[in-house]
Amino acid sequence: MQNKRWAVLAVAAGLAMIAGPIFAHHGVGPFDTRRSTTVKGTITKFDFIQPHVQMYFDVKNDNGAVEKWSAESASPNMMHRAGWDRNTLKPGDQITATGNPAKDGSTSMRLTKLVMASGQEFIPWLN
Repeated sequence: MQNKRWAVLAVAAGLAMIAGPIFAHHGVGPFDTRRSTTVKGTITKFDFIQPHVQMYFDVKNDNGAVEKWSAESASPNMMHRAGWDRNTLKPGDQITATGNPAKDGSTSMRLTKLVMASGQEFIPWLN
């Protein structure tokens, strides 16, 4: 009887440990995956953190005004497998970012490709 309780407790604990990340993930819902947009900008901040790598950059719009943009990417683990690390981008880097724009019209995107000023390309969603 005691062993059965421990077994049930162990299974419950295991399920609880994997359920959190599954339910916490929001997917691509905020982004319009049927559309793509490309902007050129200057990196202001790069966060190589869980659950998704985030980058922030300034983009000059058609009127010459600076817009603050952000791009969400894959997890640090997936990004590392695609060749990224916490030093891939630094403030001042010139980039061209392509991604799925936010459905709410904000200046944010789900990154699908990033091109550095050197021409080096990064595709974040490689497995």
